[in-house]
Amino acid sequence: MSSAMQKSVVVAVDRLVAHPLYGKTIRRTSTFMAHDENNECKVGDKVRITETRPLSKRKRWIVQEILERAKE
Repeated sequence: MSSAMQKSVVVAVDRLVAHPLYGKTIRRTSTFMAHDENNECKVGDKVRITETRPLSKRKRWIVQEILERAKE
């Protein structure tokens, strides 16, 4: 989602859940602050994140690897 910060990125995780009453599939999005040590991530990249110890007030995840680069 965002890579404007130094050594940090905001990662969006989409998941599909069933509506509790109607049963229709709904897309839910969660956002996580993740640590990117080498500032390699760009907006649109698909990454794998791993939970870690608290690195700051909101960062509890690190970017483990970049799975797919964004198309330019």
